[in-house]
Amino acid sequence: MGDWLVNEGPKWLILVLWFGINIGLFVGYFLFYHQGTQFYYLRLLLGHGLAWARAPAACLNFNCMLILLPVCRNLISYLRGSCGCCRRSIRRQLDKNITFHRAVAYMICLHTAIHFGAHCYNLELLVAAQTDPYNLPFFFYGNDTEGLISKLTSLQDGVNSTYINPIRLSNSDAIIEGLKTVAGVTGVVITLALIVMVSSSTEVIRRSYFEVFWYTHHLFIVFFIGLVLHGIGGIVRGQTNIDVHNPEECFRRYLEWSPDDATCKIPQFQGGGAQTWKWVLFPMILYIAERCIRFYRSQQKVVITKVVKHPSKVLELQMKKRGFQMMAGQYIFIHCPSISRLEWHPFTLTSAPQEDHFSVHIRIVGDWTGALSKACGAEEPEFQDAWKMPQIAVDGPFGTASEDIFRYQVGVLVGAGIGVTPFASVLKYIWYQYCNPDITLKLKKVYFYWICPDTLSFEWFADLLQSLENQMLERGMGDFLNYNIYLTRGWDANQAKNIILHEEENSDVITGLQQKTHYGRPHWDQIFSNIAQSHTGVSVGVFFCGPKGLSSTLHHMCNQHSSSDPRGVHFHYNKENF
Repeated sequence: MGDWLVNEGPKWLILVLWFGINIGLFVGYFLFYHQGTQFYYLRLLLGHGLAWARAPAACLNFNCMLILLPVCRNLISYLRGSCGCCRRSIRRQLDKNITFHRAVAYMICLHTAIHFGAHCYNLELLVAAQTDPYNLPFFFYGNDTEGLISKLTSLQDGVNSTYINPIRLSNSDAIIEGLKTVAGVTGVVITLALIVMVSSSTEVIRRSYFEVFWYTHHLFIVFFIGLVLHGIGGIVRGQTNIDVHNPEECFRRYLEWSPDDATCKIPQFQGGGAQTWKWVLFPMILYIAERCIRFYRSQQKVVITKVVKHPSKVLELQMKKRGFQMMAGQYIFIHCPSISRLEWHPFTLTSAPQEDHFSVHIRIVGDWTGALSKACGAEEPEFQDAWKMPQIAVDGPFGTASEDIFRYQVGVLVGAGIGVTPFASVLKYIWYQYCNPDITLKLKKVYFYWICPDTLSFEWFADLLQSLENQMLERGMGDFLNYNIYLTRGWDANQAKNIILHEEENSDVITGLQQKTHYGRPHWDQIFSNIAQSHTGVSVGVFFCGPKGLSSTLHHMCNQHSSSDPRGVHFHYNKENF
């Protein structure tokens, strides 16, 4: 049985804290509006609907404060750098920023549904109280309060009197009355914006119609404007003169209410001021600063120095930019105005910090990547002049989990298909570091696993592995890097015969590497068992970039094979997230 806490403990601690705050806010505000004396008369009109509307509103304020923070990528990168002295378990949580962003969005949806539904119900009750108070369902006070309801709804704004029911006309339509208010209009707008944003953020839409996701997600601007304006109208009105009119004592004496009564004056009501802006102001300032940084970077000149079209629809771009500094495993956002004025797409850097350029390898799978390949002349047989290259902008680089590989004694790198890109940068950087006699690395052993769908995927990365393999053998470091390539499909009968005929040769018939290619899928349970036996008493960093299904398998393997003994081997799972 593995040590579940190695990878799950910090994550669940954060989730429990987050859930705890949500539950605490919900319960606290529910009781405040359910028991608060200042809302005694409003509860008479609305019953439980008041508390059910206001409690989720408090949770919405809290979660709307959080929702922007995980997508402030410069802030996340800054925190990652500032946490350099922190434990790995703390730093790893920063890599789950997009996962947390989604979780907060789902929580916002839940509380929005409760809040919206409760207010629709409340609006119907307010209309009914103004139209026919004698047919209202009285929740707490029995059936002897019809006259009190009529008295409350008849209160007007004037000398010694303020209203409690915002519905001022009898026989009104609840929908029309709701849309007459700032709260009603903004509530509908932000709810519709939220529905569109969440529905277009599903994995199917993001993968197949990224542009739809990108454009609709910018409705968050409308959402936050509406959110800040939502509470301006002060629809929820609490009593302000409890000191001269205690509703728990005076509600039965409603016929005696008067400005001259010392103990039961006419109750006065006032709507609460807007509160949401106090919660979201700071995150909004941070996000605006984030966008200003992105805009500044988008104005900096980027030069494309080399374009390479690799097999399996992979485009390599080598670029230069003044002042650009990177670390191994980081990623950038690329913007090409000639293709789209607004879209920015993330790509992992495949170059090392020591190289005089930075590069990305882009799989051509959609409209945007196809248009970029065409704009860069990758489809043209002849050499393209530099002045013909499209203008592009680069934002970043931003930190990822792969940066932390140098904090472990043993590293396990797993890439699937084009997911191998971050490890191109990492492996190059490791080699450059080892070639520097003035640097002593903590990392002593690297296991690299690459799962490829077909033989064409090997071409560009196999060249890098072959170069590293030759240089390490020359330096007597052949045991440092243990790499394993798995071909899952893509060979025919003739290729299979050719593989069998050359089985005894020193190099692999497909890749040209000394390490032979494996055919089929890795047996992860056996692989992790062997690593655990070979490296007892150390922390092993497992880094993955690829599809969700394989990620779940590797995550489970890390938990299963981590020792419950503090002195045993521990596998720390890290996944690339963009």
